[in-house]
Amino acid sequence: MQSWIEIGRTWYSNPGAGEDLRASERIINEVAQGLSTLDDAVAWFSSLEQAQQKAVLHEVVRYAMQAHATVNDAREGLLQSGVKSTMTPAVLIVREPILEQMGKIINLPPGEHVKAFRVLVSTFAVADTRRRETECRGTCSHAWHNLS
Repeated sequence: MQSWIEIGRTWYSNPGAGEDLRASERIINEVAQGLSTLDDAVAWFSSLEQAQQKAVLHEVVRYAMQAHATVNDAREGLLQSGVKSTMTPAVLIVREPILEQMGKIINLPPGEHVKAFRVLVSTFAVADTRRRETECRGTCSHAWHNLS
């Protein structure tokens, strides 16, 4: 059964097991581009079942890796995430190698998922902004970079 959630003025479907995660792709990229707030995305993420949250965390890590996220991106993202620097996802994200640390973050217990989401999406947002301003400037044909 498909359910819907309103983020800002837009309605998105919540992904079910095996369903296309297009809603999550759009929501994550809207946050990265400043078209939606992190708090709105967290509200959507929090409404998901535990297995769906884990799938979205995996998805955010894939996006961050595609954007070539660095520890410097993570440090800046952490400042934007609203997560205390002493929380487990925050401690991990600023360590090298970042891919290994992201793997640890997505495998944290469910009670850490919201903090993990905030840290990962914020890191992705910084890395993706850098990518859009350098590699994709003026010539981008990526559908996820042309949401507005």
